[in-house]
Amino acid sequence: MPSKTFTYVDNGLSYTVTVYEQEGKFFADITVDEGAMDVNAVYFGDADFSGDSEALKGPLNMNGAGSELDGEAVQWDQAEALSKPGLGRDGTDKETYLTEGDTLKIELDIASLDEIAVFGIRATSTTTPEGSIKGVSGEEPEEPEEPEEPEEPTYDKVYFGDFDDESGIGDNGWYLQAEGEEGDDRVLPEGTEPTFANYLAYYETLVEDGLAMPLDQIEGVAFYQLDAEGNPQEAFRIESDADGFADSEELLAAYDAALTEMEAEGQSVEGMDLIAALSLPEDDDAQDEATPEEEPDDAEMA
Repeated sequence: MPSKTFTYVDNGLSYTVTVYEQEGKFFADITVDEGAMDVNAVYFGDADFSGDSEALKGPLNMNGAGSELDGEAVQWDQAEALSKPGLGRDGTDKETYLTEGDTLKIELDIASLDEIAVFGIRATSTTTPEGSIKGVSGEEPEEPEEPEEPEEPTYDKVYFGDFDDESGIGDNGWYLQAEGEEGDDRVLPEGTEPTFANYLAYYETLVEDGLAMPLDQIEGVAFYQLDAEGNPQEAFRIESDADGFADSEELLAAYDAALTEMEAEGQSVEGMDLIAALSLPEDDDAQDEATPEEEPDDAEMA
């Protein structure tokens, strides 16, 4: 629901005014956030501060402090009296007397929210030292939306190691996967999101345990997604120079660079939309013989 918000803070008093449309009519909710006040009149106007200004006579006027906003003159387009100053017989039960947490809802004679860029309140019996206010508030700027962090791609399998020169398939390394039997060293710990950063962190624990090759000895990393039939298909790979990867930071930098390059070429980094730099061989026999789905045991590094 479109709305505009105005706030006012004084010594011992603060309030918020929310202006909005509801079922074709426009309303203002005046809510006291701290202290108390008797709302005797409201004033409002658009962003054009030129020309004559509406005014209520006597104690409900907005002369002086009620005619400026941040040192600039304000033109009030409308002014509406709500009550006479003084609590009278009703005391604190007076309808326009608001204490902390109370809200007064009033209908506004406008046709669009654009007609309100500044909002004023003439109030008495306030908890400010002066006992009254001529409050003027400009529209609160909308907080910029926090940019959404792009979701990290996830992978069903990731291979760390060397590649066979003829088939292009990993033949001396370690395949890790997102799901599998509990306790299997090749499966990410339960509850771990299968992002590359998490695969890499887990792989490094295997290196520490002497189960996998250090990063400076591997030829590259390949990324796999399962197709509709549950078979792993290589999405893309990154390869090191002759000296492998110096450390995890260098490998992550190479990974990020690969994703950036693919995005620049209009390729998606989500799921199976990734296009393999080197795709799996088309020969059915070769696939049956060497896909990571069927040969991780033989490819494991002791």
